[in-house]
Amino acid sequence: RTRNPLSQDLRVLRDPNVARLVLSRLISDLGSGIGPIALAFGVLALPGGGPTGLGIVLACAAVPRVAFLLFAGVFADRGNRVHLLVLAEVVMAATWAAAAGLFISGHAGVPTISVLAMIGGIATALFYPTHTGLIPQVVTDDQLQSTNALIRLASNIASIGGVALGGLLVSVIGSGWALSINAVTYLLSALLLVGIAVQRSVPRTESHSMIDELVHGWREFTRRRWVWLIVLVFSLSNVGFGAAVGVVGPVVAMENWAGARSWALVMAAFSAGTVAGVVVAMRIRPSRPLLIAMCASPGLALPVIGLIPPLTVPVVAVGAFMAGIAVDVFEVLWQTTLQQHVPAQALSRVSAYDYFGSLALTPLGLAAAGPIVEAFGARTAAVVCLALVCVQMIALADPQVRDLRATVESDAGQASN
Repeated sequence: RTRNPLSQDLRVLRDPNVARLVLSRLISDLGSGIGPIALAFGVLALPGGGPTGLGIVLACAAVPRVAFLLFAGVFADRGNRVHLLVLAEVVMAATWAAAAGLFISGHAGVPTISVLAMIGGIATALFYPTHTGLIPQVVTDDQLQSTNALIRLASNIASIGGVALGGLLVSVIGSGWALSINAVTYLLSALLLVGIAVQRSVPRTESHSMIDELVHGWREFTRRRWVWLIVLVFSLSNVGFGAAVGVVGPVVAMENWAGARSWALVMAAFSAGTVAGVVVAMRIRPSRPLLIAMCASPGLALPVIGLIPPLTVPVVAVGAFMAGIAVDVFEVLWQTTLQQHVPAQALSRVSAYDYFGSLALTPLGLAAAGPIVEAFGARTAAVVCLALVCVQMIALADPQVRDLRATVESDAGQASN
């Protein structure tokens, strides 16, 4: 089903809670775009830093971000989600303010920055399943898809702007001061989140141990085949796409194109596609959202296919743009479907298993991509990546995925396909 003009979705911004959520993500993700650039160049410039030091810092951020996810889901289902989101943003602000101070004062080192990166990774893990669980408490069911789409739109725009702004800030004022601006964005986001008023409470069950809560979350996750099947296929698909974008693509650009400039163009096209994808997602209200989401997701394969011959940069960039559209059409419909069909009291835990399963193998794929390229060449590595990306299509064979219905009927003015 297609919708009336975009203004229908924008109307949800009249709700102060939705406006705060969207503006919070816009500001927070602007900082999240600045932070990695500032951190990378700051660590590379440290004595004893360099690529190895940067790898250590990034690993220290990534490992707790994955490892803590499941526990974060339990905390989010047990506690006040608004308070937990504010806590996560305040911890991030304090973490990067401390890092900024170390860089500015000249006392930064790989060990101290790694410790701060670990703390930031834990806070990030707490944020995402909590945020997913909060949205259904703030808006009505018929506003879920519009709200998810607007949040994704704000996030994508902010991420693009943050990366560009991060490079400018590092070159003009240095990594330390750029990180201090990153810290301020998290603090502003926290202040916006404080004012959110929850409209629907979450039914609370008798308190159990952390292990019991994790087991219950696992049961909720596995009792819906459409949930665990999609997470399973994307755990492999994300490995292929992550390795293609993170390792194989840059190698192809160095060997066949104009190096970093060419690959930056491809990645810029992908980012632009994610913004367009949100606009597409805001225009549709499918009665079978997972069917549409999974029909869109093979678009991820397009830029990977372009790396195999390889094709020209403009052609691969067009494929990357289409992949960006596919990513956000899928993401908006997927998040909305989870929020509609998973009980509110277990939503953050199920979301945590989703994030964990979807991301857990990606670091291994990135680590393996380099040796595969060196041993067999970039073309062979791209073929392997393509095969992994296409694994996701298996999910379309399952009737639960194809036939799951949206719980909210489309509003007046929508027309059937």
